[in-house]
Amino acid sequence: MKLSGLLPVFLLLWADRSSSGIQSHPKPSCRYPPSQWCRSLEIAIACNVQKQCMEVNATRSYQAVPPVSVTLYYESLCPACRVFITQQLFPTWTMLQDIMTVTLVPYGNAKELPSANSPFTCQHGEPECRGNMIEACIIQLTGHSAFQIIYCMESAADVLNAAQPCLQLYAPSVTWLSVDSCVKGSLGHQLMHANAVMTRALNPPHTHVPWVTFNGEYTEENEDKAMSSLFSSVCQLYKGVKPPACTGAPVRLNRGFC
Repeated sequence: MKLSGLLPVFLLLWADRSSSGIQSHPKPSCRYPPSQWCRSLEIAIACNVQKQCMEVNATRSYQAVPPVSVTLYYESLCPACRVFITQQLFPTWTMLQDIMTVTLVPYGNAKELPSANSPFTCQHGEPECRGNMIEACIIQLTGHSAFQIIYCMESAADVLNAAQPCLQLYAPSVTWLSVDSCVKGSLGHQLMHANAVMTRALNPPHTHVPWVTFNGEYTEENEDKAMSSLFSSVCQLYKGVKPPACTGAPVRLNRGFC
């Protein structure tokens, strides 16, 4: 049972109880700092604060607040896309995954052709088309582990050669044979066609990659903010109670496009 995201409200409640003479201090055996008391039911029990954590959980006004939906339209070998994924998107998701979701659409500036033998052309050549399809198949086959695998690939010196070891590292139950079969078979083409349809449906149409939408919408203002500090953008767009991580100072990074 997960009770994360309750620290600010819980500490306020704990302070109020302490000031009124009601003792809510953890047992001496509690080995966790206050910032972790409501992180899980097991910790709450160990620290003798489960009642307070459950009370806070029951009175949360932001329970139904949806997470910020971030969709990235990108290319597997685009240098600017790789920088955005490895330096901004993945680190932000690592810190804020409780208040954001990430959708990856590997296609970007590719073109879909009527040819049966070579139905796609890509900005950075055939290797990128293969990289796009590998990542599309990984997203389809590995589910929750997909983002970690793609981050592993995009942060490697050789994106394509990193695919198999990254898959083995983060999704050992999924065989490389299944990914290879997807890439070489009809499923890979179907997934790339679906990504092409999604990319062509963008309104306004994309003019470069990385192209980022928030909650399904694109604005130049949001893109400017995302490219300089995605972390701050997600914190600002989230409508619920901000997690403790959002209190940090923004860090601005250089932007780039393909």
